[in-house]
Amino acid sequence: MRPWLRYGLIAVGALLVVAAAIWQFYDPGSGYAVRGVDVSHHQGRIDWDALAADDTSFAYIKATEGGDWVDSRFEENWNASRDSGVIRGAYHFFTFCRPGIEQAANLIATVPVEPGMLPPAVDLEFGGNCDARPAVADFRAELAAFLDATEAHYGTRLVAYVPNDFYEAYLAADPPDVVWWVRSLGWEPSGEPQWTFWQYFIGEKDGVAGRVDRNAFVGDLNGLRALTLDG
Repeated sequence: MRPWLRYGLIAVGALLVVAAAIWQFYDPGSGYAVRGVDVSHHQGRIDWDALAADDTSFAYIKATEGGDWVDSRFEENWNASRDSGVIRGAYHFFTFCRPGIEQAANLIATVPVEPGMLPPAVDLEFGGNCDARPAVADFRAELAAFLDATEAHYGTRLVAYVPNDFYEAYLAADPPDVVWWVRSLGWEPSGEPQWTFWQYFIGEKDGVAGRVDRNAFVGDLNGLRALTLDG
């Protein structure tokens, strides 16, 4: 190997090591005082006391998907997170291939109404969804049915999780009246919708084996508590 090529490869390797070290400790949400996570069965068993102690004020926990699927660790995570003192809410993954009212019934049957919980969230994204891409009017009708039923049951506006591509495709022309939870990994979102929760990073936290989605809340802890049922 020619010396210049060897030295070039060494330099590139060193840069990659430095970049990896910086990425490990990079925290784009560090400017916000209230931070949390969102989790599902993919995280396995969680030590909620350890997670709570590692700068975790809130958590959104996957509960349901579609018309009949329930996350296998929802009940365990729901109860253990409450016992740890983490302020938590549940979320539902909304699919294109089941009616909105059926999906609302699945969430309602799974997630109890409890004082101190955050409003339920609906996860709206293309990734992992059905192959079908409904017309905007058809999707909005199903989403409206879902929101009407769940908001009446829980007595609060829901939270809507959205990446930018989904928001622009289905929601931007006439945004529903929800609390926005925006996905923007690595940099703070700007423009519409105005976010209340921001999913900003995928990293490590105490109590979780492997990586976990990390989030920030726009206000202080009192503001977060004010969002909760009977807050």
